[in-house]
Amino acid sequence: MAEEEQPYQTFASLYDELFDGELYLDWADFVKANIPAGKVLDLGGGAGRLAVLLAKEGYRVDLLDISAPMLSLAQEHAQEADVDLRLLQADIRDFSDWEERYPTIVSFADTLNYLPGPVDFEAGIRQAYEHLEAGGTFLFDVITPKMVNVDYDNFCYNNDEDPEKIFMWTSFYGEEENSVDHDLKFFLYDEKLDAFKMVREVHHEQTYPMAEYLAVLERVGFKNIQVSADFGRKQADEEDTRWFFSCQKGEK
Repeated sequence: MAEEEQPYQTFASLYDELFDGELYLDWADFVKANIPAGKVLDLGGGAGRLAVLLAKEGYRVDLLDISAPMLSLAQEHAQEADVDLRLLQADIRDFSDWEERYPTIVSFADTLNYLPGPVDFEAGIRQAYEHLEAGGTFLFDVITPKMVNVDYDNFCYNNDEDPEKIFMWTSFYGEEENSVDHDLKFFLYDEKLDAFKMVREVHHEQTYPMAEYLAVLERVGFKNIQVSADFGRKQADEEDTRWFFSCQKGEK
């Protein structure tokens, strides 16, 4: 089993190293601007970069993710920063056996866009609603149709700054409307073989028009729904590449 999981462990570590750390500072600032320090559940928190930043600011963070390799990295980052995180391995579409409720739940970095379709998306939203305390706040972001259909059109990015660790990212339209497939490849030099090994994953993302996001949130029961862009710095419109949502669970 360990040998089978090793490629995914390797990819998780490489992906974590590559991700722009400045974005996590922006996400942390967005959270701090909207809710005071307290108990938070980070859905799809991956390697824990945001969770660690929030924990250092006094938030008590539980991190939920489906990926064991990512949770292992989150544990490493928490230890390095000398903060405590509680880590949960579960699918955000159904973690109903986790009985704890939270005043705040957050989910960023395209987490909800990785859910494969509208049924799955609504299931994730319902789980967030169910795990909030009455009056609790749900903060999340999504990429927009403009990002999928314009910015990712014929998108290609190569990073060869490290000659022994080369990264290639290409994106293609998905089969569903407003979806995209990302072909991510790392080429790692193996000195013993004097050759490169490829580690590869294909990631599928799905987004929807603004009206559909609002309809799902209202159908699930969220109130006081607010949408912004640029990490809450501007009003949202159709030309944005990422929307930020803030909504509340109604009081009993």
